[in-house]
Amino acid sequence: MDVPLPHLDRPFDYLVPEGLDADARPGVRVKVRFAGQLVDGWLLERAESSEHPKLAYLEKVVSPVPVLSPEVARLARAVADRYAGSLADVLRLAVPPRHARAEKAVTAAAPDGSPTDGTEPTGSPADGTAPDGGPAEDADAGARPGGRAEVDPRGWRDYPAGPALLRALTDGRPARAVWSALPGEDWADRYADAVAATVAGGRGAVVVVADARDLDRLDAALTAVLGAGRHVRLAAADGPARRYRAFLTARAGEVDVVIGTRAAMFAPVRRLGLVAIWDDGDDLHAEPRAPYPHARDVLLTRAQIGDIAALVGGYARTAEAQLLVETGWAREVVADRAVVRARTPALAPTGDDPQLARDPGAASARLPSLAWTTARDALRADLPVLVQVPRRGYVPSVACADCRAPARCPHCAGPLALPSAQGTPACRWCGRVAAAYACPECGGRRLRASVTGARRTAEELGRAFPGVPVRTSGREEVLASVPGGAGLVIATPGAEPVAEGGYGAVLLLDSWALLTRADLRAGEEALRRWMAAAALARPGTAGGRVVVVADGALAPVQALLRWDSAWFAARELAERRELGFPPAVRMASVTGAAEAVADLLAGARLPGDAEVLGPVPADEGRERMLVRVPRSRAAAMAEALHAAAGQRSARKAADPVRLQVDPLTLF
Repeated sequence: MDVPLPHLDRPFDYLVPEGLDADARPGVRVKVRFAGQLVDGWLLERAESSEHPKLAYLEKVVSPVPVLSPEVARLARAVADRYAGSLADVLRLAVPPRHARAEKAVTAAAPDGSPTDGTEPTGSPADGTAPDGGPAEDADAGARPGGRAEVDPRGWRDYPAGPALLRALTDGRPARAVWSALPGEDWADRYADAVAATVAGGRGAVVVVADARDLDRLDAALTAVLGAGRHVRLAAADGPARRYRAFLTARAGEVDVVIGTRAAMFAPVRRLGLVAIWDDGDDLHAEPRAPYPHARDVLLTRAQIGDIAALVGGYARTAEAQLLVETGWAREVVADRAVVRARTPALAPTGDDPQLARDPGAASARLPSLAWTTARDALRADLPVLVQVPRRGYVPSVACADCRAPARCPHCAGPLALPSAQGTPACRWCGRVAAAYACPECGGRRLRASVTGARRTAEELGRAFPGVPVRTSGREEVLASVPGGAGLVIATPGAEPVAEGGYGAVLLLDSWALLTRADLRAGEEALRRWMAAAALARPGTAGGRVVVVADGALAPVQALLRWDSAWFAARELAERRELGFPPAVRMASVTGAAEAVADLLAGARLPGDAEVLGPVPADEGRERMLVRVPRSRAAAMAEALHAAAGQRSARKAADPVRLQVDPLTLF
């Protein structure tokens, strides 16, 4: 039943009236009477009998379309158990809301005018063989538009293990790979190659990317390789009708491939042979709704349950991906160092000793001379320049010009910001204008910028390089691509557009804003954002240069200069293993009112080797406790926390408690 109560997280038996017998099939949406109310539910299974002597009747079949496949139902149960959540919560993420008009259109377009029952078609059983024992794709190739996909392995030849990966996908073997992409690599084309190899073997694929821009790139690449109509895209941003229509198309088995944002991680694909995720370190892959699963972990769980192939790729490597390699679950796919050197742009920091000797002000300057001359030379060569700025807006943080005290809103104590050069300071939290601001420390009324945003940076560089086109790419407008001529592109992380022919220079400013965050993943995230931007530059042999405004001795900067995220990921994993942080261990955060948190933990039968850490302050006056266990005890910890939450919901405890297993942010 679709109810948010942990103590009701189990199947319930109902009688099926004769009038609903034909439509009441496993996977359909239903309505049932429970505790005097009509509630939504999912029909999981039909049975001849029940151990319960007295049962209520099913009230209604909402739709005869079986939208929940058995494979997705098993996956949802596994994800709920892994994240100490409820099956109903996971199913809300797995199956998009019903859209009656879209459902009617898809049903009417079915060959026999009826919805699919979700079973494997004759001649294409789930084991991938045809009735005569031959490969299923031979029997099925002519049944789909475009026939069998052609696989071109040339793009993967820069990686010694790449061609073998494609062969394994074509053969239907459960290959697991962690791919470190080269600078300048068209990752969407490589993923399209992997999907085409899987389809050529008679299997389907699910690929998850972080945002709409990446989805558009992958969509175009797959259309070029597979042909039109061979895949669908699932993304919440596409709207409820389009998303539900794509979901039903995949559920009916009309396409072999589903791509999308995290909404696609549960996509129903028959004969699934590959799950893949690009840039798994992006925080957009983390679901903000209970039970807060991460797309990478859902896909890896799916690969483990179904014994299928998995591909985790990115320019940078996360500690979680490194753990897959070190445990032997996956094999790394990387290029030889000679190829890396040939493809990498010339990389230089501004904070090392030789540079400081030439430019003593480089340690404190926002745009040191090395960065300025690099941009100037690229523009003179008629090449575009990318400038990455961590903060959006104009001046997102200001301070007193006299005593340097941070300027805060007199109403809510939120940070004040300037929207423009002539703008009036306003609070970023409550939005109130502070036109008559006076510093409470010294009484000063003059303000200075303590953090400079992307729009202010664009304004300053526009004055420094008059006559050069200046474009911005960020939250308000994200550019997909820019021309290859001279021009300045100011972008926030994740919004960097692709330049025709590659950028002549990439400047990575305000590195302190990324490196000094109070976050376990600060160094990893900084490297990921830097490598994503640097990968857009031309190779060094073609004049591409990257300047990072940071001390060259820092580990993330060293990894960037060597283009060796695997080294940094191994270093991070070793440190977290020594300190007892994820992914070396499993941790759960328990957040809520102090009394509610204590109540839940008191009722939880945690494993004997569990450590309870805290409390630490959380937002809105709440507190957070952390529970840490070895990875081998993760299931026991999740089960204990879920059971304790069920006990509280059964007795109708008033204060809610938020449970998160392996959250991105611990503190």
